[in-house]
Order: sequence, then structure tokens, then C-alpha cells
Amino acid sequence: MDQEDRIALFLDYENLALGVRDHHGGRPFDFRPIADALAERGRVVVRRAYADWSYFDEDRRMLTRSHVELIEIPQRMGASRKNAADIKMAVDAVELALERDYLSTFVICTGDSDFTPLVHKLRELNKRVIGVGVEKSTSALLPPACDEFLYYDRLEGIEVPPPAARRARPARAAAAEARPEVEPQPEPELPAPEEEEAARDMDHLAVLVAQTVAGLQGSSSGEVTASGLKRTLLRKDPTFSESDYGFRTFGELLRYLAEHNVVELGEGPAKGDPEVSLPERGDREAELELLRAVVADLAGDGGAVALSGLKNQLRRARPDFSEKKLGYRSFLQFVKAAATSGVVDLRWDPDADDYLLTPRRP
Repeated sequence: MDQEDRIALFLDYENLALGVRDHHGGRPFDFRPIADALAERGRVVVRRAYADWSYFDEDRRMLTRSHVELIEIPQRMGASRKNAADIKMAVDAVELALERDYLSTFVICTGDSDFTPLVHKLRELNKRVIGVGVEKSTSALLPPACDEFLYYDRLEGIEVPPPAARRARPARAAAAEARPEVEPQPEPELPAPEEEEAARDMDHLAVLVAQTVAGLQGSSSGEVTASGLKRTLLRKDPTFSESDYGFRTFGELLRYLAEHNVVELGEGPAKGDPEVSLPERGDREAELELLRAVVADLAGDGGAVALSGLKNQLRRARPDFSEKKLGYRSFLQFVKAAATSGVVDLRWDPDADDYLLTPRRP
């Protein structure tokens, strides 16, 4: 526990909320994906959000449920509300950095370049700084100043709406999409309701563990141990218990997931605390081959397949397909991994306003 990072979180709420509204089709800001991403990086002990809350009445309840302290910056005649919030947030962050030695990481949630001097000062005080911002409203000056920068749009749980009006796709790609993509599959027998619920629960568990292991591997330089994984799962959901899934111990749960190729277990630093990792082959290879086969079938001779709608085609071929079981946070991330592995070629087509895939022959 003493080795965990202690995190202080500061949200320039107006910047985030308006960025999400303007670039996510009017959708409300959701704090939970940020909380989950930070749970993989350490223990959040300070959570503060700064705004004139009379403008964000609905958001107050959402943040309060997530135990975020709301700092009121009321609008005053003749004063800039934005500057008042920025100054208060910067002063509080520096004050905590000077007074709380145990705080090792500061998370500054904003896309405003005005906070770049604050980031430099915190790093000068030997604090690690993580930035969080909406991609299209984040200044290009801010991410390079941070030790790590997370785009809100790319966090797990955030669904970015497609452009309202896509330009016409190239005729070949459109024709490939219009073809009958996959042979219709026979309808499986429907399981009993209790069996379906149990399968859904285990599917959720596999996704939760795989994504958490992937997040820890991506944010930590050391190995992921069973004890560290359990702590992170509890930070994401304090009500998590392996007994809810029918396991007596967390080790028994991990052995079950290892048998089903969700994770791999290795010798850890202490007896009874194994190292947990994602399998390098097995299901991942099967899913990559599925992607290659479906893309090859859709593309035909020399055609290309648009990324939009492709996941549904994979699910027609294999209803239980899920990139999240493999630890990928989005379908695009899975496709990029396939391109890196040489399974498909991937390129952005500005005319189609989409990624296009072409198969590589085995």
C-alpha cells in the first residue's frame, strides 16, 4: 500500500463540460471514466472541481456521488469568472504540493494552455503531472508539458458520436460494405434465463479483469501482481467481491480466468501473490484471424472495408466476439494492433471520413 502513488485531482470543470458538449454532440460530461483511469495509476486522495455551479446544476449531483469536492467560483460583476476559477485552482494545487509531501501525482483536468505554468511548477516541486482534456479543445501546448496526458475521448466508457453527416465513401468501399458480408449463422438455442445471466456476469468479469490488467501494464513499469490487481479493482468498484461470482478467494478467480485464457499467471514476488499478465497468443490470435477473414470476405478483390460497422460484421460471424476480453479499450485499438501485427492494412481516408482496411493474405 505504501508503494502506491497518492493522487490529487483538480478539474477545471467549465473547460471540460463545455468541451464535451461542443465536440461530443451535446452529451453530458461523465466523470466515471476518469476515475477508472486514475484507479489504475494510484490512490486518489483529493478530488476537487472548480466552477460556478449555478451553471451546472445536474452535474453537481453526479460529481457529489463520486465524492468530488465542489469549489464554488461565483460570477461577479466586472470580474472574469474563468480567470477566478483558474487562479483558485492553481493556488490550491501549489499549496497542496508544498504542504502534503505524501502526494506524488497531480492530475490537472483541463485543455487550457493557461495551466502550463502550473504544470511546470508542480514538476519543479518533484510531482508527477497527468493532464486530462477533450482532444479537440485541448491546446497543443499543454500535453507536452505533462508527464502523461489522457484524452477524455479515448478513455474506456466514452463513446464519441460519429460525424453528423459523413461524406460519401469511395464507390469501391461503399460497394464492399453493401455486399452480403457474412454467411448467415444458424440461430443458437436460447439458454435458460439463469444460465444467460451467469454467462453475462462471467463475461463482464473477464472484460473487467482484462481491461484492468492492460491498464496497469500500460501505466506501470513493473509487473502486475494479484494483490495490486485486487486493490485496483476495489478502487474502480469498492463493492467488488470475487464471492459475487461464486469464488471463495481472489486466487481461485484468477485461476479460473487463466484456465479460460483471459489472463496468464506467473511466479510473483511473494508466495501466493502471482504475477498476472495478458496472454500473448491463444484467443488473441483467433480474434485477429477472424478480423482478417471477415475483412478479406468483405473486400473481395482489391477492395477496402470501412471501420464503421465492421465490429457488427465480426459479431455476425462470431456472436461472442469482444476486443475488451483481450484488454483492448476500443475496437479501433484492436484494429491498430492487427495492423501492427501485419494482419490487415489500415489507413485514414479523408474522402470517406473513416478508416479503411484491406486484408493481407496469409
